[in-house]
Amino acid sequence: MANLHFELVTPEKLVRSDDVFMVVVPGTEGDFGVLANHAPVMSTIRDADLVIYATEGGAPETISVRGGFAEVNDKGLTVLAEAIS
Repeated sequence: MANLHFELVTPEKLVRSDDVFMVVVPGTEGDFGVLANHAPVMSTIRDADLVIYATEGGAPETISVRGGFAEVNDKGLTVLAEAIS
């Protein structure tokens, strides 16, 4: 299966830029999973955990984000977070 290019950015820096299997994004309208070749979408995000799966069936990694936006396009997923912890 193809990998999803994922970038996590804050106002201060590029936090992460990796190819991963899947990311679960905490959208303001509810969580949504993003895999490779996902349809284009843009969403605001709420204060919660971003869940990152590096490989299919692998253990998830979580990063707490506070506010921001998520954009899925033909290049992958970019999360623009106001802050992370």
